[in-house]
Amino acid sequence: MFETLGFEEIGPRAVFLYFALALGLGFGVLAQITRFCFRRALIGEDRRQAAGIWALALAVSVLGTQTAVLQGWISFDGHRLLASELPLLAIVLGGVMFGAGMILTRGCISRLTVLSGTGKLRALVCVMLFAITAHATLKGVLAPLRTALGSTAVALGDYATLAALPGGAPVWSVLVALPALWIALRAQNSTLALLGGALMGALVPLAWVKPGCVLFDEFDPIAMESLSFTAPMSEGLFYVIAASAVPAGFGPGLIAGVLIGALITALLRGQFQWQSFESPRQTGRYALGAILMGFGGVLAGGCTLGAGRAGISPLGLAAPLALAAIALGGVVTHRCCTALLAQRLPQPPHRKPNKRHNRQSDQGCEHTLAHVQHRRQGIHQVGGQRNGVVADRHH
Repeated sequence: MFETLGFEEIGPRAVFLYFALALGLGFGVLAQITRFCFRRALIGEDRRQAAGIWALALAVSVLGTQTAVLQGWISFDGHRLLASELPLLAIVLGGVMFGAGMILTRGCISRLTVLSGTGKLRALVCVMLFAITAHATLKGVLAPLRTALGSTAVALGDYATLAALPGGAPVWSVLVALPALWIALRAQNSTLALLGGALMGALVPLAWVKPGCVLFDEFDPIAMESLSFTAPMSEGLFYVIAASAVPAGFGPGLIAGVLIGALITALLRGQFQWQSFESPRQTGRYALGAILMGFGGVLAGGCTLGAGRAGISPLGLAAPLALAAIALGGVVTHRCCTALLAQRLPQPPHRKPNKRHNRQSDQGCEHTLAHVQHRRQGIHQVGGQRNGVVADRHH
């Protein structure tokens, strides 16, 4: 189809790069405005509103993607998200690790990428550590460990997708989208926030359709990719290191677009502010969280977007399992960190009883009691004298 749009001179891969840049630009702008983050939706102080935006984006992602499938624009046949074998151990372990890292860094990798464009240097450091760890897990020293953990798989056969269950894709799309829409409507978000969440969700099917339909080329096929940050971070790191040897692809374009979009939005809204680490302890915590997310994201098959919204939209079973493991790891880590913090907080010293003060209080009470008794006796005496006077008068 790309020939009919006048792209034959540029080529589909160059157009794909520009499209990834535009997609990342849109995500960066919308994510900065809506403060889109799965961690915030999970344990944030305003988690109800954040969960509403995230759920609305999920519903639009699923409905939009399945509409494109029913129209015949895209097909997920042979895609890794619908693989017949489910690496159960890798997905669960990776998801829990990613969720734990997300809590330690106070944001998932997509949120940290957005924050990097707004002057948050600690987020930028986490992004770099995440990219290095993800690349080492995919193609470096951690690849054998990834392969060993992924070897434990469960054969699902034709039931690797919800579309194979009774009712098919249309019924299951509605069953997934309806609870998400219910959460979104009960979250009491503003109309602008809901619009932002809907647009965030629309980016997922748009990303699927572009390479799967518009840029489809039988002689030079392009793998279908949507919003994700784990593999694109690895690709972006490799391109930065070896740009003269490898062409830029979807990953570098997406990451660059997110950074530019977040930067422009922060500058226009007056939200750009330089911020770094406050202590060595905080630096270590963030570094550990970034490494856990980098390794866990590869094992789980993606981040909260790649294994979340974009991963669930084809109705595969691996993505919901990964997202549940991420949520579990996040909640457990948050509770553990909260308990440890409560133990470290200084306890108010116990005040010893002041014996002198107690003796003074007892003496005061005794004096007051004696005074009351003395007044009562005086009242009785006066009362008796009055009665006597009255009696004398009567006599």
